[in-house]
Amino acid sequence: MRRMALSALFAAATLVGMAAAPAQAASGQVVVYSTQLRPLDVYKDPHGCTKLPLDAHVLDNLTDSTITVYTDPYCTFPLTENALTLGQLKPGHGTHVSGTGSFKA
Repeated sequence: MRRMALSALFAAATLVGMAAAPAQAASGQVVVYSTQLRPLDVYKDPHGCTKLPLDAHVLDNLTDSTITVYTDPYCTFPLTENALTLGQLKPGHGTHVSGTGSFKA
């Protein structure tokens, strides 16, 4: 009985600690190239799920954090261009994208 109470207390403390941790936004920019006829889309200090422009072609992660690139507009299905990374794009790297996708920082 005492063991169960300690386990429950530890679990509750862990959940409270996780809820209190502030979300960190990426510092820097995510830059999306679409076409030569249109200026770059620049997302400064991105946070949360961001839908890509319909004519998006290349996404560059110029932030200080790894971002996740998705194939859908709702940040549900990670990009599997490289099955080892599962949508993870490190700082200073880029990837081909489609206009139906999104990214999350």
